[in-house]
Amino acid sequence: MILKFLLVVAVIAVVYFFFIKKKPTKEIKHKNKEKLQSSDMVECGTCGIYAEVSDSILSGAKYYCSKECMDKS
Repeated sequence: MILKFLLVVAVIAVVYFFFIKKKPTKEIKHKNKEKLQSSDMVECGTCGIYAEVSDSILSGAKYYCSKECMDKS
């Protein structure tokens, strides 16, 4: 009797962990909800100039053109 109960609990646990439980996503949500390419331009959160994504610094869901701008905010 106990073995049947444990088997049912195990099956429910497997179904839950593989099919129902959603894993957290670490995706950054952008204003236009598109994935940015390395050559796309983003606006600096402090001074407002545009820089390429590959050259900018991402901190706190904002892009900065330099470390100085990041330290100002």
